[in-house]
Amino acid sequence: MTTIDLNADLGEGFGRWQLTDDEQLLSVVTSANVACGFHAGDAATMRRVCELAAERGVTIGAQVSYRDLAGFGRRAMDVPSAELAAEVAYQIGALEVFARAAGARVAYVKPHGALYNRVVRDEEQAGAVVDGVLLADATLPVLGLPGSRLLELAATSGLPAVTEAFADRAYTEEGTLVPRTQTGAVVTDPDTVVERSVELARSGTVTADTGARIGVRARSLCLHGDTPGAVELARRVRRRLEESGVRVEAFA
Repeated sequence: MTTIDLNADLGEGFGRWQLTDDEQLLSVVTSANVACGFHAGDAATMRRVCELAAERGVTIGAQVSYRDLAGFGRRAMDVPSAELAAEVAYQIGALEVFARAAGARVAYVKPHGALYNRVVRDEEQAGAVVDGVLLADATLPVLGLPGSRLLELAATSGLPAVTEAFADRAYTEEGTLVPRTQTGAVVTDPDTVVERSVELARSGTVTADTGARIGVRARSLCLHGDTPGAVELARRVRRRLEESGVRVEAFA
């Protein structure tokens, strides 16, 4: 039977401001990428999301990013390797405190936003992220784009490398994500997102922005929690996957 993990970016609020419906999404997904305070999130939010995830048996992952609260971690930044490695380890460690307090643990690491896209090709920044993960916990899986330098370096360093796909993001013919600055970068039609989810899970393929069919073999499928109607869309995706004979379960 085909197996897929469903992950979502959660805890992306700050103080009284909340972006995602964490409680409802945690009733659907199997893995939670929890913001660690650098692009979004704060101590109270991290603690609350960890408690909710633990109660529901959802796997907790650290979503690490550049230090960019104002830009939601989506602005390009040049951070020295040693500094980036330390900040990645710092974010993982902060989340681990709240995960353990909730009776769980941080089970994997996923970069966010500009950092996620940067480490697809940038070996230096990818190496810094891997160094940060190794510093925090040398057993943690790393979640990223298939074929990325991040996953290649993670595997070389002995970290489990886990591939990820996006049903609601447009792909280039090279298998990378179309930048959000370009028109059509985000797939907004719910029916299309649902069918792309099944296609990615069952055949490991998707239609690129050029119309070409490309291979995207992934163990985890990301559902963005900050899109309108995110909760209902996530429910539809999971229901359709299970109806198609796909088993939905966490990879870690």
